[in-house]
Amino acid sequence: MRILVATDAWHPQVNGVVRTLTKLADAAKGLDVEFAFLTPQSFRTFAMPSYRDVRLAMPRPGRIARLIEEARPDSIHIATEGPIGLMVRRYCRQRKLPFTTSFHTRFPEYVRARVPVPGSLIWHALRRFHAPSRAVMAATPALAGELTDRGFDNVMLWPRGVDTSLFHPRAIDLCLPAPVFLSVGRIAVEKNLEAFLDLDLPGTKVIVGDGPARASLEEAYPDAIFLGEKHGEALADIYAAADVFVFPSKTDTFGLVLLEALASGLPVAAFPVKGPRDVIGDAPVGALDHDLGSACFAALDVCRQDCVVFAANYTWEASARVFIDSIRAVGAVLPGAEQPRFVA
Repeated sequence: MRILVATDAWHPQVNGVVRTLTKLADAAKGLDVEFAFLTPQSFRTFAMPSYRDVRLAMPRPGRIARLIEEARPDSIHIATEGPIGLMVRRYCRQRKLPFTTSFHTRFPEYVRARVPVPGSLIWHALRRFHAPSRAVMAATPALAGELTDRGFDNVMLWPRGVDTSLFHPRAIDLCLPAPVFLSVGRIAVEKNLEAFLDLDLPGTKVIVGDGPARASLEEAYPDAIFLGEKHGEALADIYAAADVFVFPSKTDTFGLVLLEALASGLPVAAFPVKGPRDVIGDAPVGALDHDLGSACFAALDVCRQDCVVFAANYTWEASARVFIDSIRAVGAVLPGAEQPRFVA
């Protein structure tokens, strides 16, 4: 089986969507399923307003059609609601081809953090985008329930995973005053990092990541350590060396970094909102509190081994199985999947 994923988020971007799709494709190889990606790398791009590190594609219908036909997929999945997602949706609709979609980002909150647009208008546009989808995949039961309540149809659960061969406890010393409170992710307004940086905490605050708000936050909070983007073993070492993982975002749909932290034996401190609440629930692996400072202090007392055991329940192979089974269950395999289907 060959699945084509259309996504506006792709390398060199560093975010949960890119990591999810990359890990999904890697895990699917062991299930005899191949993934192909239709990404901004195939088109001219322009910098996204207010976030110049993210570049949006300028796809043309003819090129979209040609790339899809060259990929010869057995199924089409649209991962994002951007220009590429819109064009692939149009292609499928015009040819009456089934497709699936996924809901990764809370766009209403994301947009309203930048411009005063009514959330109801954005939710209306999102419902319309996803309406023809055979399955709208959501990362958590709470998100799936919210989408259903907001009028989305065919919502299905697609859980995430974590690479425990990379993220695991290890003896690392950052040579910083302890305790080390760590936050990892995109440095942008919707991540609510000021809520963390404003806290009066002992030890050291460490921020890993990059984004449009980094320069202003570095200037405003000179006592915090900004390490920039980190990947692979370098990132895993930082997780393992910290004492508490602080997740101040109130808009993330899931937060893969939560699982990466927990797999590294790092307790979580966060607000009790969708995302951290869905991942952690009542498990004794962190502290959720409307007072983020209180959550940080409470997390210091959490058993690190409990975090490791908890994260072991999330694997990318299990995530890939659910994704693939969902496509088959809703009949989103293209007609004549094992035969030539497209005419150039």
